[in-house]
Amino acid sequence: MKLKSLAVLCTLAVLTCVPMSAQTLTFKYNFHTANFPKDTFTQLLGINNNGKIAGYHNFADNKGFTLVLPNDFTLENYPNSVSTQVIGINNNGKTDGFYVDSSNITHGFIDANGSFFTVDFPGTTFNQLLGLNDHGQAVGYYQDSAGIFHAYLYAEFGGVFEVFTIPQGPNGAQATGINNSADITGFYIDANMVTHGWLLNDGVFTTIDFPSASSTMALGVNNKMEVVGTYVDSANLTHGFVYYKGKYHSVDDPHGVGQTTVNGINDNGQLVGFWMPTSSTANGFVADPK
Repeated sequence: MKLKSLAVLCTLAVLTCVPMSAQTLTFKYNFHTANFPKDTFTQLLGINNNGKIAGYHNFADNKGFTLVLPNDFTLENYPNSVSTQVIGINNNGKTDGFYVDSSNITHGFIDANGSFFTVDFPGTTFNQLLGLNDHGQAVGYYQDSAGIFHAYLYAEFGGVFEVFTIPQGPNGAQATGINNSADITGFYIDANMVTHGWLLNDGVFTTIDFPSASSTMALGVNNKMEVVGTYVDSANLTHGFVYYKGKYHSVDDPHGVGQTTVNGINDNGQLVGFWMPTSSTANGFVADPK
C-alpha cells in the first residue's frame, strides 16, 4: 500500500470482495489468567513476538499498562490524561491506544518507549488507535459529528491518514489490526445494524462472519495473516475466534465460556484477551498453543 506525502488525506474505496467460508480449524491452547494486582477488571489487548503484552485495568478509571509474564506490570498512561487504554504493541515495544483528556475528548496516541504523541484525524474530536506494525503504520478510527465511525490507516512517517470507505458498512467501520505486510483487519456495521468482521489483503476485501453468528468483530492480525476477534452466537453468548484462509476456530477461556473475547495474536500463535463474568468485571488471559 503506497502512501503519499506529508499531511495528505486519502480516501480508499474498498470494492473488491470475496465470500466467507464455513470451514473449521482445530487448535488447542493452555490458558493462563493474568490480572492486574488487587483489581477485578483487566483486559489484555495486544501481544508481540517477545511475549510483551498491552492492556489496561480499572473499570471506572482506565489505566494502561504493559505486561511481561508472569506478573511484571508497568503502568503506561498518556501524561495528564483522565484515562488511558494501551491496545496495540509491535515487536520494537512501541504501543498505541487512546486517552481521554480533561475536556472529555478522546485522542489516539503512539508511545515510543515513553515518548508520547497524539494522533487525531484533522478536524475531529474522537479518535482511537487500535493496532500498529513494525513499519510506522497504525490503524484506528474517528467518529464524525453524526456519531458514525470511519476506519483509517495512519503513517507515522509523514503524518499521512488514509480513510477506508466500506460500501457494505454505511453505519460505520473500525480498523483494528495491521501486520508488517499492511494486511488490515476491522469490522463494519451494515444497513441492518449487523456487525461483520473484515480483512483487507493486497486490495482484496474479505468479510469475516463466524458461521451462524449474529455478529462478528475482527480485532487483530499477525504476520501469518491469522485473524482473531469475537462473535456472538444465537444464544447471545460471546466467544473468541481465530480465522485463517477461510477457516474458523472458536476460542473460550475455560473459566469464561460464552464470555470470551480474543483481541490479539502474535506470530507464535499466542492469544491474549479477556472474559467478563459481569459488565463491570474482566479477567485477562494468555492462551499458549499446545
